[in-house]
Amino acid sequence: MNANKNLTEVLAASKVYQDYERAFSETTGLPVTLRPVESWQLPHHGKRNENTFCSMVAQKSRACAACLQVQQQLAEGAKNEPQTVICHFGLCDTAVPVRLGEQLIGFLQTGQVFRKKPTSAQFERTAKLAEEWGVPFDRAELKKAYFDTRVLGPRQHESMIKLLSIFAQHLSMISNQIVVQQQNAEPPVIIKAKQYIQEHQGDDLSLGDVAKAVNTSTFYFCKMFKKYTGVNFTNYVSRLRIEKAKNLLLNPNLRVSEIAYEVGFQSLTHFNRVFKKIIGQSPTEYRGQLAGA
Repeated sequence: MNANKNLTEVLAASKVYQDYERAFSETTGLPVTLRPVESWQLPHHGKRNENTFCSMVAQKSRACAACLQVQQQLAEGAKNEPQTVICHFGLCDTAVPVRLGEQLIGFLQTGQVFRKKPTSAQFERTAKLAEEWGVPFDRAELKKAYFDTRVLGPRQHESMIKLLSIFAQHLSMISNQIVVQQQNAEPPVIIKAKQYIQEHQGDDLSLGDVAKAVNTSTFYFCKMFKKYTGVNFTNYVSRLRIEKAKNLLLNPNLRVSEIAYEVGFQSLTHFNRVFKKIIGQSPTEYRGQLAGA
């Protein structure tokens, strides 16, 4: 779980995400957040374009706790597909899953909007609930913030979800590269090991081979490699090979079986299984997607 959290932090700090967040916020006027799977914070609090009403309500712990429960409900429902939930005050939040192959690593989330124009009766219920929860507010300010909340019609809301889904797919594609290329402060033995793996990735590599090449015991190398790369040796080698395979799949003259053996897999079945686990689709499907694009 920590590895997923670290990966979402790296993605959120990347230029491509920062550019997207800025463009999305400036175009839609809505907040957007990349949040890890396990998160105990309100995703939009303090963000660009945070809803003023939501910001006012979140000041009180009881209201904040209720909002966090809604966020948890949203995360549970968005594990496999985009999900929208309505909070106690009638506002909507939407989350889209971001995956690393078949593994869920986080959510792209936006919202704090109404699906239809709020009524005076709705506000009266909202003000009553806010008062029961001990939220400190000036009635006129709360009412203004409530009715100033963005209203998105069905088509606008659907388009917003489509934008998030497209970018979630983009983040999924680059997250695998980050796992392989993530730059940590690494001791010389790990740097040397990575160089050796890079040079021999097409061979039938074993943990013992690499440990011997960098003059360490297998046990010590295994422990150190996982500590500094965040993944075990087999997983790292597989991801490296899959990255090379993705480039080779750009060449329509190469058969999938040729690519599998070229990058170091000993069987086509194993290659197909690992490729789908990491990328989320088969090599053939991935190549078809490239051709379509």
